[in-house]
Amino acid sequence: MSTPRRTALLVSLLALLAVFAPPANAGTAVPQGFRPASTSWTGRDTGYVLGYSPCAGSWCPALVGTTDGGRHWRRLGTPPMPLPDNHNHVSLTFVGDRVAYVSDGVHLRTSRDGGASWHPVGLVGAREPYYLSKIAETGGRVFAVLTTYGEGRGSTRLYSAAAGSPVLVPVPGFAVTGSLTYGDLAVGGGLQVALGADYGTEKYWTSRDGVRFTPADPPCPAGSVAALAGVRDRQVVALCSGSPGSPQPGSTERRLRHAPRLGGTFSGGDAAPFTGITQAFGAASPTSATVAAVGGGTGFLHSTTDGGRTWTTTVLSERGLGLADLDFPGGGTGVVVDGQPDADGGSAVYRTTDGGIHWREVAIGENALADEALRPGSLGEPHVVV
Repeated sequence: MSTPRRTALLVSLLALLAVFAPPANAGTAVPQGFRPASTSWTGRDTGYVLGYSPCAGSWCPALVGTTDGGRHWRRLGTPPMPLPDNHNHVSLTFVGDRVAYVSDGVHLRTSRDGGASWHPVGLVGAREPYYLSKIAETGGRVFAVLTTYGEGRGSTRLYSAAAGSPVLVPVPGFAVTGSLTYGDLAVGGGLQVALGADYGTEKYWTSRDGVRFTPADPPCPAGSVAALAGVRDRQVVALCSGSPGSPQPGSTERRLRHAPRLGGTFSGGDAAPFTGITQAFGAASPTSATVAAVGGGTGFLHSTTDGGRTWTTTVLSERGLGLADLDFPGGGTGVVVDGQPDADGGSAVYRTTDGGIHWREVAIGENALADEALRPGSLGEPHVVV
C-alpha cells in the first residue's frame, strides 16, 4: 500500500472517530438518572439523544450518541439548553453526523462539529410570545416554522438562511395569519412546506433544491391540518387531522392522503383510529405510517402497513405528557420519545425496526428497563383495526 493511500485511510479513520469523540471535560458514561427529552437519528443505527439528569436541585443537559442501534452509547458535548420551566419540548435535530440544532421553542442553538461546541442562532423580527416548532437543513439551507401568538391574532411563517448563518430571516410570501395558525415542513426527497389558519386557509409549497418553490394544492381538505412526511419511494404521504376533541373529548378525526410524486395531487382518505390527540406523524414507506397520539393520560402509536386500510394500536405508557420526535430514518426503523424528563413518570425513547408494528424501549445508561418488545395491545389494551 502506498504512503499517500495509508495517509488517506488514517485521516478518514480519525475523522470518523472524531464524530463520537467527547470533549476533554466530558465523561464517556451516560449520566446517572439520565432521562431523554429528544432524539434524532441520521440512519437506522446512528442516533442521538438529548436528555437531562438531576444535579444540584435542577436538571442538567447531556447529549449521547450511538452507532449500533442503541446497544452502546457515548457521551458527546453538552448543548447549553436548560430544561424549560413551562414544559416546552426541547427538540434535537441532527443533520448528518456533524451538524445539529437544539431548541426549546424560543431559543435556538447549532453545532457544526458533532455537538462539541454550540452557537446561538437568531430569529430576525420574531417577538415573543412565539414558538419554533420545526427546523431542518437541506440543500445548503436552514428552514424553520415559527408561530407568533397575539391577542386573538397570530401568524405562522417560514424562516430560512444559508447553512451556518447566525440568523434566520422570514421568507417573503410564506406566512398565514388568523386566530389559530400552524405549519409543518418535511425534508427528504425534496422540501415540503404547509401553513394554515383557522382550519380554513391552507397553503402548500414544494421545492427540490430549497431555493425555487412551487405552490401546489394542499394535502388536506379544508377543516383539517396537514402533518407531512418525507418523500418515500418517490411518493408523498400526509396525515390530515381535524380539530382536537372531535368526534369526542380526547380524540381526533384523521385520514391518510397520498400523492404519486413531490408536487403531485393528493388523493385517498383512509380513516385512521381517532383515539388520542395527534402529537406527531411519520412514514416509513408509502404504505407504512404511524400516528403518535395522547388521550386520557395514555400514549398511543397507531400504525398501518397497507396504506391505511387497516391499523394496529400500541399503547406505550400512562405518562400522558406527550409524544414527540416520531421519525423513520430508514429501513423500517423508527423512533419516538414518550414523556418528559422532569415528570413523575419520567420519559423514554422507543424504537421499531419493522415499520411501526412492534416497539421496544431503548436502554440508555440506567434506563435499561425494557427487554420485551411492546406489541399491539400492550399494557392490557386491545389492538385497534379499522
